[in-house]
Amino acid sequence: MELRALAERILLHPDLEVKLTCPDKVTDENPGKPVLRGLSPERNQVLQFKDHQGDTSFPALHTLEKDETRGRVLHFFANHELLATELMALVLLKFPEAPKAFRRGILKTLKDEQEHTRMYVRRLADMGMVFGQFPVNGYFWKMIAPMSTPMDYVSRLSLTFEQANLDFSAYFAQRFGLIGDRASQALMEKIYRDELTHVGYGLKWFRRWKDPKLTDWQAYEKQLEFPMSPQRAKAAPFNLKARQQVGLDADFIQRLYVYSKSKGRTPRIHVFNPYAEQFMMAGPGFTPNRQQKSIQEDLETLPLFLCRSDDVVLVRRPQRIAYLAKLKDSGFALPQTECVSEKGLEEASELRRRKVGALCPWAWSPCGYQVMKPLMAQLTQACPPVGEAWYESIRPLFAKDWAADQLRAFLRSRSDGQWLIAEDAIGQSCDSEVGVLSQIECLRQKGYPRVVVKSLYGSAGGNMLRCWESKISERQMGWIANALRREGALLVEPWLDRMMDFSVHWQVEPGAIRWIGWSHLKVDDRGHYRGSLWMPSFMRAMPKELAKFAHEGEPERLRRLFYDLKEFLFPHLKQAGYLGPVGVDAAIFRGGDGRPRLKPVIEINPRYTMGRLSIEVGRHHAPGSAGYLQILNQRDLERHGHDSFDAWSRSIEKALPVVTDERGRLVSGAVFLNDPTTASGCLALWQASRNIKAFWEVGHPLEATLA
Repeated sequence: MELRALAERILLHPDLEVKLTCPDKVTDENPGKPVLRGLSPERNQVLQFKDHQGDTSFPALHTLEKDETRGRVLHFFANHELLATELMALVLLKFPEAPKAFRRGILKTLKDEQEHTRMYVRRLADMGMVFGQFPVNGYFWKMIAPMSTPMDYVSRLSLTFEQANLDFSAYFAQRFGLIGDRASQALMEKIYRDELTHVGYGLKWFRRWKDPKLTDWQAYEKQLEFPMSPQRAKAAPFNLKARQQVGLDADFIQRLYVYSKSKGRTPRIHVFNPYAEQFMMAGPGFTPNRQQKSIQEDLETLPLFLCRSDDVVLVRRPQRIAYLAKLKDSGFALPQTECVSEKGLEEASELRRRKVGALCPWAWSPCGYQVMKPLMAQLTQACPPVGEAWYESIRPLFAKDWAADQLRAFLRSRSDGQWLIAEDAIGQSCDSEVGVLSQIECLRQKGYPRVVVKSLYGSAGGNMLRCWESKISERQMGWIANALRREGALLVEPWLDRMMDFSVHWQVEPGAIRWIGWSHLKVDDRGHYRGSLWMPSFMRAMPKELAKFAHEGEPERLRRLFYDLKEFLFPHLKQAGYLGPVGVDAAIFRGGDGRPRLKPVIEINPRYTMGRLSIEVGRHHAPGSAGYLQILNQRDLERHGHDSFDAWSRSIEKALPVVTDERGRLVSGAVFLNDPTTASGCLALWQASRNIKAFWEVGHPLEATLA
């Protein structure tokens, strides 16, 4: 039989038995003309594609011990093998002028795919099932059939879908073996061995046809067109050994390992723009100074840990593959990263032509708006009515006097104020030097010897004046005068004897406000932020006095209060048109009578925060493991005797090696949330441990560990 006639029979005959039959002798003397018209495989009624009818998705694997689940898995793979057979027939018809050796290789692979399909059909029959009893989809066909060159074929089928099967077949061979299904195990092991040769065959022709000026990875990524991407060429667990065996180079393998792109879900777009408060204070004309730009560049990877794997993070410099590989080894599912310039997204960026699920800057500010603006036309979900007028509507949400007013109104709405902060200890806004001095004196007469004067738009314990001496100095008066000229008002409040700082986090969505979680805050004795502590249970490892306070009077009273606060604040956030993350800093402090009291609102942050980040990182933890986030700076670096973050990170990793559980979840060790080799001003360190009590009791866990 002529090869062309065989291809036509496989593709156009509806009978499965005919499709899976190949004569012993096949010649290729008359390949014919290219088939340019659209073709689709003829199939019998039960094997028709039903992409939008019935459940064609991959079955959940937690019940793999059941015959039906295993049958569905095998049925799913059987359809893939049949599709591969049909696609190879299409290649022979589309490209009759391809090299004879290439066409002979296609025939050999086609025979393997026919045999694989027959093996699956037989195994299903042994299990009392019939191929076609479950719905099948035509995704492979839709992605590969439009190929216009043989290079498209080897890139899409051999190096993408068949490469992914190196992972699938090895994984399921192992899983079937563990549950005692030896027949299915042997089938998958046979598929795995053949798949090694198929991928190697595709790689040989890919290298022969690619641009010699490009690396294998560059040529491969360039060859695939959206919605195809290298993301389709792998599965978990990633089979490194198989890829080395077929001859893929180390650079290709590592880049594929860390590669991420949505397989279909519209992505959310994240960007790190940390200076919202400064923008709100100075207006859209604010320009970060050199130090601020350095911090922004160093920490631009933080949104990686706020994302799902099919989201996108905009960054200003490409991330090192070795660094991303370390994150993946530590149990983190990596999102796609896309580089932007100072002007924003490049005109050629693929994101400009894709649908976008949501825009998620660290904070909605002029800086974040300019980066996100080109993508607003592609949004499929609600977005704030962003523009300069909107900045004025949300500007009050960032101000500390607005937070103080909300706290005052919230307390007045309640009848259980005995365990809460007294109203006279809530911050008071003052718009003149006389007013500031008068309020300081008033607080001291009420029994608050230490007073703090805060900038309305300070953050992380910065931009505040600590008035702890009896007399206000000339330097302090200068600070007050300058701050009033800049902002128009200041917040004056007593310095509290804080026993525990923490934060609660919500997400404001259209028509609702959703609870996210809690995190503990570590601050120094001057109120500066030192770190965020995340625990699998917020109350766990608390000192008995604080745990008793949290439940005193009624169970879960602390949790109930913050539920009430969430509902109280939502109408105000909604009125401003705000959508996005909200974090509220709070504290338990010791009152004048020596008993604990709660200040439910210290600050309201309408943006992402380090506390929210710690909650999201904590989702990657194994049960029973806690985490601590620190932002290390140059002073920390010098104090520990290192001349670079890179050198220091290596000593930390040696002292705190990463340990993950059998499911890849983080148990213990040090994970850097930005790349130590490129960090110049600061380094974000996440320290995981099951010694939760030590995390709570030690002021700075890293220093205690290294000591």
